[in-house]
Amino acid sequence: MRIPGLRGWGDDPPWGTFYDWTVEHPRVGGAIWAVGIQSDLRRLYAAADEISEQPAGSRILDVPCGGGVALRGLRKGQGVEYVAADISQTMLDRTMDAARSRGVDDQVVPWMADVGELPFDDGSFDLVVSFTGLHCFPDPARALVEMVRVLRPGGVITGSAVLNDSGLRHEPTRRIGRLAGLLGPGCTGDEMMHWLAAQGCRDATLDRSGAIAYFRAEKASLPKSRVNP
Repeated sequence: MRIPGLRGWGDDPPWGTFYDWTVEHPRVGGAIWAVGIQSDLRRLYAAADEISEQPAGSRILDVPCGGGVALRGLRKGQGVEYVAADISQTMLDRTMDAARSRGVDDQVVPWMADVGELPFDDGSFDLVVSFTGLHCFPDPARALVEMVRVLRPGGVITGSAVLNDSGLRHEPTRRIGRLAGLLGPGCTGDEMMHWLAAQGCRDATLDRSGAIAYFRAEKASLPKSRVNP
């Protein structure tokens, strides 16, 4: 997940590998999340389960796919098209390795893409997921605009992020992350909800778990005019 302007993200950063490892090892990883960022790792698993609920013929966009942790929600023989998008070829390779190990690679299409300018048509996906990526993007508002743009009316956008208003307890995490070049400008929960509403989303929810917040919204209709947040 090589993010332009963020020096802490190389083509295969150790931080990304560690994150993937914690997600794939629930017992130890869950303890690390609980102590390190006071977050319940099971919330991530529950959010990824929405992928498994998509019927055959659905199109799913995962951006940034990173090492492919969201693939845990994809079922064998589900009959969907799962587009794994990232700006790093190394991350795409790792996602495909994960897809093969899970036996779902026949449904996964790797796609190199910049979230600030997604190379997909309007309304071309039924579900867009973005786990622990929004806080890394140089322009999170623009990223949300693009992710909602490619979502069909009635489709769902969901994901997670470290928010700027997660509390003073997590301020050191945010500061260290920015000094290390791992985190971008980020946003608050209110800003995220405003951006989603401005792009025609409804029933938006924000579920906080320590330093991580999980968001979900449904695209009601295309906005009458494309408004930049």
